[in-house]
Amino acid sequence: MKKFIFISVALSMVLLSCKSGESADKDLVTKRIQYDVVIQNPETDMDWWVQNVEGSNREKLIRTIIQQVSEGEVKAYDFQSCKPYSVSEIKEIMRRTDSISMESPIPPYDMVDTVLVTEIRLSDIKKLRFLEEWSMNSKTLAFTKKVAGLCPMVERHSDSGELLGYKPLFWVFFDDKYPAELQQ
Repeated sequence: MKKFIFISVALSMVLLSCKSGESADKDLVTKRIQYDVVIQNPETDMDWWVQNVEGSNREKLIRTIIQQVSEGEVKAYDFQSCKPYSVSEIKEIMRRTDSISMESPIPPYDMVDTVLVTEIRLSDIKKLRFLEEWSMNSKTLAFTKKVAGLCPMVERHSDSGELLGYKPLFWVFFDDKYPAELQQ
C-alpha cells in the first residue's frame, strides 16, 4: 500500500512539473496586436489561398458574424469608442449612405448632390481586422494566438470607382477584458 501511495505521489509530482514547465516555456510576445487580413483577393493570377478564404467558407463566416450581430445574439461595439451598439444601430450600419454629384436632367443642368442609400452585401466585406494576444514557446518557437476581437471591413470607392480604402463596421470581442481595456 505504501508503494502504491509513493508511486501515486511521484506520478502526480511529475505530471505537475511537466505542466508548470510547459507554461513556463510560454512567453507573452504581445498582450495586444491588431492587423488586417484580406479575405477576398482581387488578384486572379495568384494561388487561390493567397490573401483569400475560399468563397463558400468566406460567405458562411461573414454571414454568421453579421447574422448573430444583427439579431443581437453577439454584442457589437463602435469601432472607435468601443461603446456597445443596439440592434437598430447595427441595421443602420449595414446600410451604406453615399452622396454623389450628378448633372440635373432638367435645365439649367446644374450639378446636384444626390444621396444614395444601399444595403451592404456580405460580398462587400473584403477584410477582417483582428485583435489578438500572442504567446510563444521559447523552446520550440511555436506561437499561440488568442483572438480577442474581430472587425469586418468594407471597401470604400470614389465616384469613379477607385478604391479609397476600407471602412471598419464594428468590433465583436471574444475576451471579457475587451472592450473595457480599449476604452482606457
